[in-house]
Amino acid sequence: MKPEAVTSTETPTRVLPSLGAEIRRRLGHGLRSIYERTSDGLPLTTEQIQLLLRLRHRERDLQRSR
Repeated sequence: MKPEAVTSTETPTRVLPSLGAEIRRRLGHGLRSIYERTSDGLPLTTEQIQLLLRLRHRERDLQRSR
């Protein structure tokens, strides 16, 4: 796995490993399964929506930098 530098105004710079496609798929499937069993059907809070937006922006920025 190739490390990627991650910077944020909230956290210091750190190096994170790049996850392979299969690992990302498995993690996504596991997270979706947990969500469906525990929270599916409940409304999202404002904090959750803000977190999802920040994650999406980070993903988009990472894709643009590649």
